[in-house]
Amino acid sequence: MLDLIAGLITLTALFAYVNHRFIGLPTTIGVMLVALVFSLVLVGLDAVGIGHVGALASRWVGEVDFYAVVMDGMLSLLLFAGAMHVKLDDLSSHKWPIGIMASVGVVASTFLAGAGTYLVLDLIGLTIPFIYCLVFGALISPTDPIAVLGILKSANAPKSLEVKIVGESLFNDGVAVVVFLILAGIATGQQEFSASGAAILFVEEAVGGAVLGLVLGWITFAMIRSVDQYLIEVLLTLALVMGGYALASAIHFSGPIAMVVAGLMIGNPGRARAMSDSTRDHLDTFWELLDELLNAVLFVLIGLEVVVLTFSGDYLLAGLILIPYVLVVRFICVGTPIQIMRKVFAFDFAPHAVKILTWGGIRGGISVALALSLPPGPEREVLVCITYIIVLFSIAAQGLTIGALVRKTSGV
Repeated sequence: MLDLIAGLITLTALFAYVNHRFIGLPTTIGVMLVALVFSLVLVGLDAVGIGHVGALASRWVGEVDFYAVVMDGMLSLLLFAGAMHVKLDDLSSHKWPIGIMASVGVVASTFLAGAGTYLVLDLIGLTIPFIYCLVFGALISPTDPIAVLGILKSANAPKSLEVKIVGESLFNDGVAVVVFLILAGIATGQQEFSASGAAILFVEEAVGGAVLGLVLGWITFAMIRSVDQYLIEVLLTLALVMGGYALASAIHFSGPIAMVVAGLMIGNPGRARAMSDSTRDHLDTFWELLDELLNAVLFVLIGLEVVVLTFSGDYLLAGLILIPYVLVVRFICVGTPIQIMRKVFAFDFAPHAVKILTWGGIRGGISVALALSLPPGPEREVLVCITYIIVLFSIAAQGLTIGALVRKTSGV
């Protein structure tokens, strides 16, 4: 395990250096693309019989449990770090759009993406059970704005749009994971299908996670307020995230939602009423550095994952067809509630909000991790490859062009 961690950190550092020194792309996108090119070179060398570096790399990457690394390791830290820097006042002023897109939007996206995937795969001759297509709809629905937040800020994106993208992604990750777990349990026969049972389980996971996050966040807030030593206070927040996520998993509450709520608690009342200026500075520095490091490692993992996947012409065709379809689904699930809120409830949205929210809805490591968590079988092989193709396009194409779209639509 230590060798794997050492190798991964070393590669991340080297790829980050190469990107910063010679390419100049945003760090997360740049390291992923460098890792992808590196992986393809290894595969190519192996294919032409030059050494066995491709096979060695495949064996090394195969030892990395992507799902465990992302879902049980990185996700809690990333969600907490992201939530810490979201202002409750901003979130509250956009609570209805964020809430609807992160709940109703995720469920609608799951069924629309699942139905379209079933039809596309059937036309290509890759027919899989409809329930697995719904599983794919759930895992491809969560968005990950990490790769574009810096771009949005540098492009002077409207503040309201930035808050909506961040807020939606923080909560739709948790909602989508709950929906995925319910559907995956039905698909694998681990639980019987029942609409009422699924609804109750959803409420238990989501509401239970929110309540747990609030309670743990309040306890940590009270402990931080009782001391004035930044080392202890930073350790308390780290314990909150790691211990809280483990507890949520043990009692079957939504860990992602718990960490978002806890992060909002520490980042708002905690920051304002429980910390000295010195603690705020050290806490922000620690979590910002950890956030950047984990994201760089995550995107390197995404780039390296190509060496262990088996692609075929049919898988590639299905992925290419579903790229625009998933974007259309995103457009519908974002545009419909926005139009309703504009016309019926007179909510104010920035010009071209639907375009930016659609193109800024980038898929990332969570989608890949959820696909890789499926049990071995033909359905898993198809869905993992399709998911990987869509995620690569999303990070590279959407991530590199969202800034230009924002500047063009806002006249900057």
